[in-house]
Amino acid sequence: MTHGLPLFEDLLVLLLASIPISYLSTRLRQPVIIGFMITGIVIGPYGLGLIRDVGAVDVLAEIGVVLLLFTIGLELSLKRMMEMRRLVLLGGGLQVVLTILIVAALFVLMGRATSQAAYFGCLFALSSTAIVLKTYLDRAEIDTLHGKAGVGILIFQDLCIVPMMLLVPMMSGREGSSLASVALKMGTALAVIAAILVAARRVVPFLLHHIVRLRSAEVFIIFVVLVSFGTAWLTSQFGLSMALGAFIAGVVLSESEYSHQIVSDIMPFRDVFNSIFFVSIGMLLSVGFLLANLPVVLVWFGALLIGKAIIVLLVALLLGLSLRIAVMVGLGLAQVGEFSFILAKAGTEQGLLGAEDYQRFLAAAILSMMVTPFLIRAAPRVGVALQKRLAPSSLTEEPSDEFEPEARRLSDHVIIVGYGTNGQNLAKVLHRVGISYLVLELNADAVQSARRQGVPIIYGDAVRREVLQHVGGANARVLVIAISDPVATRHIIALAREINPLLHIIVRTRYMSEVADLNALGASQVVPEEFETSIEIFARVLREYGVSRNVIAREVEEIRSSSYRMLRDSSLPLAELDKIAEAFASSSSETLYISEKSAGVGKTLKELDLRRRTGVTVTAAVRNGDTEINLGPQFTIAPDDILVLLGKPDQIESAVAWIERNE
Repeated sequence: MTHGLPLFEDLLVLLLASIPISYLSTRLRQPVIIGFMITGIVIGPYGLGLIRDVGAVDVLAEIGVVLLLFTIGLELSLKRMMEMRRLVLLGGGLQVVLTILIVAALFVLMGRATSQAAYFGCLFALSSTAIVLKTYLDRAEIDTLHGKAGVGILIFQDLCIVPMMLLVPMMSGREGSSLASVALKMGTALAVIAAILVAARRVVPFLLHHIVRLRSAEVFIIFVVLVSFGTAWLTSQFGLSMALGAFIAGVVLSESEYSHQIVSDIMPFRDVFNSIFFVSIGMLLSVGFLLANLPVVLVWFGALLIGKAIIVLLVALLLGLSLRIAVMVGLGLAQVGEFSFILAKAGTEQGLLGAEDYQRFLAAAILSMMVTPFLIRAAPRVGVALQKRLAPSSLTEEPSDEFEPEARRLSDHVIIVGYGTNGQNLAKVLHRVGISYLVLELNADAVQSARRQGVPIIYGDAVRREVLQHVGGANARVLVIAISDPVATRHIIALAREINPLLHIIVRTRYMSEVADLNALGASQVVPEEFETSIEIFARVLREYGVSRNVIAREVEEIRSSSYRMLRDSSLPLAELDKIAEAFASSSSETLYISEKSAGVGKTLKELDLRRRTGVTVTAAVRNGDTEINLGPQFTIAPDDILVLLGKPDQIESAVAWIERNE
C-alpha cells in the first residue's frame, strides 16, 4: 500500500520544471534567478497548477532565505559590522525614513488615509535581501564599495521589519496598540538580539571546539545547522524574523577559525533551498491579473523602480559616495523585498490592503524582483555614463584636499587605486623604501582615517579622466588597481593607458579567467588572487619537502613569465617536467643580500671558506652600485653587499646558512 506524499511529489515537479528552464536561461546568458522565477510562474497555482501544497513549498523557501542570510553572516564578522555601522545606521536609516515619507505623501495626495499611506511607505521601503545578495555573490561584488553600501542598507531594512510588523495594528486602528506597547516590544526584541550575541559568542566557540575534536564531518555539519536553525527559531519566538536570527548566527561563527569549512559544507544546502525560494516568489504572480491590469501594474512598477532608485541614489550621495557608486547602489536596491510580502499579508488581514491593491502590489513587486539581476548587471555602465555627463559639476567627486599641490608636483610616482588590505600594505612598503605614491579611494571614512595617519590619499574616482590627470597619471611610473570592482577596473585600465601609454599598470583581479581580457585592455601585469593562492600552496608544499628556496622562486617565475601557461596547460609531457626538475636541480646561482646583522660581515672569503665547507663559489659582488668580479680570498664582506653564489641548490642553502649564522 502506497501513501501519498504531496510535498515530495511537489518537489519532484519543481525540480523537473526548474532544470530545463534554468538551463535555457543560462544558455541565453540570463541570470539563473530569472529561470527559477519563471518556473514558479509556470507551475504555480496561477499557471499550470502543478503544485498542490504551496504552503509547504513556502516553508522550504523560508529555509533557503535562512541559509542565505546565515552564509552572508559568515562573510561579515562583528568587526566588519562595526566598520559598516555608518552605512547600516545612517545609510539604512535615511533610506527607510525617506522612502516612507515620500511614498506616504504621494498616496495622501491620491486620496488615501494617512495611516494607509504610511503603510504603503513601509511596503516599498524594503528591498530584496535574497536576490540582491545572491546576485552580488555571483558577480563577486560583495566586497566592492557599492556592494558594502547595499549590504549595509539591507541589514537595516531587515531590522525594520520588526517595528513595521508591530505598527501594523496601530495603522489599521482595528486592534488596541499603543506606542508604549510597541516600544516595549521593540526593547524586548533588541534585548533578545543582544542576549543571543553575548551567549553565542561565549558558548558556541566552546562547543564548536569540542565538536571539531571528534573528527566527525557528520556531527560538525549537524551542529552548524543546529546553530543556524536554532538561532533563527529563537528569534522568531520573540517576533523577529528567522532570517535575522540566522544572520546573527553567521556573524557569530564568522569569527571562528572553522568559518571557511562551514561555508563549504553549508553551500550545497543553501543553493538548493534558495532555488526553491525564487521558485516560490514566481508562484505568487497571477499572469491573468497582470494581463488584465497591465497599464496600472506597469505604472506601479515604473514608479516603484524609478522612485526607489532615485531615493537610494540620493542617500548614497549624502553618505559621500561618488555619483557612479551611488547609481550602482540605487539600481541594486530599486526592487521590493521578500519581507514586504510578509508585511502585505499582515496588512491584508488588518484591512490596510484591499484585494485589488494586494494583487497590484504583488505583480509590481515580483516584476521589480525579476528585473533586479539585469539592473545590477547594467548598473556599472549606467553609472559610468551618468558620471561622464553629470559628474563635472558634482562636488562630491572633486578631489581637492591638502594633497592637491603635492599631486601636481609628483612625477615618476606610484598611483594606488583602492585603500583596502592590498593598498594599505603596498603604501606601507613604498613609504619605508622612500618611493613617492598617491592613493585614490572612494570610501570617505577610509580617506579621513588615512589622512589622520599622514597617508597621501585623495578622495576621487579613478574612472574619471580628470581625477587620473589630477593625481599625475600622465607622469606616473606605476598604476596599481587594487579594487574589487571588475567593471570599474576595465574602465580605469583603458583610461590610464590612453592618458599615459608608457604607464606600468598592475591589476589585482579575483579570477584567472579575467587575465586575458585585462591584458588585452592594456594591463602590464595581472595578479589573479586564485592563482597567487595556488602559487603559495605549491611553494609551501615544496618547502615542506626541503626543496631549495631559489628552486621554488624559479618555478614561480617560470609560471608567471609564461603567462600561467603551466597551470592552464595540462598536456605538458611528464618527461619535459622531469627535465625541467632535473635542470633546476643542477648547478644554479642565487644572490644574497648582506644585512648589518649578518654574521658574515667583516669576514674575508678565505675566513668563510665557502668552497670547502659547502661547495659554493662566490662569483661576484655588488657594492655601492658597482659590480666586482674575480674576487680574491681577501675580499671582505660589508653590510649592503650583494653576493652572487654559484652551486647546487642544497649547497647554496648551506652557504646562506653559514654566512648568516657563522660565529
